[in-house]
Amino acid sequence: GLEAAASGLVSPIRGRTRAMVLSWDKGPSEGKRQKVAKKPKEPKSETESYASLKLIQDAAKRIAPFAKLTPVHTCTSIDDMMSDETDKIEGATVELFFKCETFQKGGAFKFRGAMNSILQLSKADLQKGVVTHSSGNHAGALALAAKTKGIPSYIVVPEGAPQCKLDAIETYGGEITRCEATVPAREAAAALIQETTGATLIPPYNYGPVICGQGTIGLEFMEQVPDLDVVIVPISGGGMISGIATAVKGIKKDCVVMAAEPVGAGAYAADTFESKKRKELVDDLPVPDTIADGLKAKMGSLTWPVVRDKVDAVITVTEDEIVAAMKIIYERLKLVVEPSGAVGLAAAMSTQFKEFNRKNPPWGKISKHKKVGVVICGGNVDLALLAKLFAP
Repeated sequence: GLEAAASGLVSPIRGRTRAMVLSWDKGPSEGKRQKVAKKPKEPKSETESYASLKLIQDAAKRIAPFAKLTPVHTCTSIDDMMSDETDKIEGATVELFFKCETFQKGGAFKFRGAMNSILQLSKADLQKGVVTHSSGNHAGALALAAKTKGIPSYIVVPEGAPQCKLDAIETYGGEITRCEATVPAREAAAALIQETTGATLIPPYNYGPVICGQGTIGLEFMEQVPDLDVVIVPISGGGMISGIATAVKGIKKDCVVMAAEPVGAGAYAADTFESKKRKELVDDLPVPDTIADGLKAKMGSLTWPVVRDKVDAVITVTEDEIVAAMKIIYERLKLVVEPSGAVGLAAAMSTQFKEFNRKNPPWGKISKHKKVGVVICGGNVDLALLAKLFAP
């Protein structure tokens, strides 16, 4: 059965932080008051200046009038697929909770980060507009956020972007510039627009306000399903999972955060998996040849430290697993999903996740995590592609 559960955003902390208050006690003999020193504060992590629970709570309050609170759906048919008869006997069944960012404005999670970024610009910068380079969802989201505030948007789109995403950018009033499908070409085109227009660059993922905007997904998810054991998030540049991991770990430290990553159809391209394995940022793998067109970027200087410190594991998925997950979402959840949006479910249904879930299980003998959150990050898909993917 299909159910939906949605509730309000986690309320931001109210009030201002107090200055250090001196604590006074009477001395042991003379009755004089003595100052008791407060414990020194723990040093801030290297990521706290741009990705913290407080910054994400501030972002949630900032974007609340503009962004949608997206629903959480469940499906007992898919839950049944997650557990075999042995699991059921052992009481180790798994429940999936789907955070449906397909219902966000623009059809994907990216509107959150784009809106949070624009709302922090000065009046002078707003008048000059914004610019970005993106293969699709961030581009459309920024164009829509700019339209919401009545400012210009300049969008650099690499060759190969889906037509439905180009159409969305035009619908939202974005001015499109095409370029080669390489990061240097994208950055050069965006820099030229910046130089000629004075527009502010809003990067698609390696940018604090974007990371914190996407982190509001995690705030909502933990409010809607407070007892989640694990959250699975698709990864590319890492903006979404950096924000979600920061929020989730800030609220429930022992909740596991897992990245779901395509390996690609051609040469091995799972750079997040390799980065976690080697404990250093790996950037020399090829761009993945994958139908998940929104998951072709590589982590940046801001997202990698968060992924390194707060993401517990990475699950890699194949093209066939992505298509199978898409089909299940269409047939069982009755939701429109793009390939990138199905990668989380593909990971949840993988052998890798089942093996991970068998380590030190508190429930039964074979299950570590019972309540599993899956982020369905977007639903902007070319229908012509669907016809090809699902053709017999």
